[in-house]
This record gives sequence, structure tokens and C-alpha cells, in this order.
Amino acid sequence: MKTVGDILKLGDPRLYETCEPVQKEELPLVKNWVKDLHEAMEDIRKQYGFGRGIAAPQLGIMKRMFYLQLDKPYIIINPEIIQASPEMFEHWDDCMSFPNLFVKVKRHQSLTLEYLDENWEKRSWTVEGAISELIQHEYDHLDGVLCTMRAIDEKSFKWRV
Repeated sequence: MKTVGDILKLGDPRLYETCEPVQKEELPLVKNWVKDLHEAMEDIRKQYGFGRGIAAPQLGIMKRMFYLQLDKPYIIINPEIIQASPEMFEHWDDCMSFPNLFVKVKRHQSLTLEYLDENWEKRSWTVEGAISELIQHEYDHLDGVLCTMRAIDEKSFKWRV
């Protein structure tokens, strides 16, 4: 069973690596990866009271995949942001890799994402607001970018209380 303790923490060099695409022949592995991601996210929710998504590299799975638990589970494989709005908004972001820290970032108000689902079927999803922010956060993880690296300025950090 995966827990908070299995999530890579700020400073782990793997969090700064660019992930490799999931290959079609790896599709049988996705089910177990998703189970691990779901378990770790549920533990974060119990301990810290937040968590809508988690990226595979946060568990040391260096693949271009993330898992969202919104109105239903979303398994996002090899995503590509194909359009992002010029309109931006500021947001206090948090992350399971440093669960007590908030970072103020700017994110695109809306975007369109193309990805493969758990059945290797191509999907397109246009989102805005909170879901757009969430997708940008998880997508960044796949490129080794943490929200700390997107801070608006040196005063854009605060502790969770």
C-alpha cells in the first residue's frame, strides 16, 4: 500500500527529471501505477485534507502520466497541452511533494489537453479555472518543473496552517 511516505519530497533529484512517454506495450502496467497513485493520494487526503491529482514521477514512476480524482477518476497518459489561453490568474498552489507549503503562481485560465486514456484511446479535454490549474500543475511534474520554480516572486510562499 502506497502512503505519504512513498511520495518523493522537495529536493529529490527525480522530481526535476523529464519523464519518458508511456509505451503501448506498458499499458498492462498502468493499472498498478494508478492503484499506487490512488493510494498515495488518499493518504495525503487523510493526513492533509487536500489532493485532486498526482503525477507518476511523484512516486518515482518516471513516465508521462498523471491521475486525477474529480467527479470521477481520470487517467491521463502522454498528455499534450495543445492550446492555453492568454488570460492568466494567480493561485496559491500546493503540492504533495511539499504538503505544508503554498506557492503563489500564475496559471492559464483555460486550456485544451490531448491525451490517451487507460484504454489507449485518444481524448481531448477543454477545461478552465481550477481544473485548468490542476492540469498545468500535474503536467509540469512530467517535465521536472515544480510550482516552487513558477513562484511569482520571492514573497510568494507561505506555510499551511
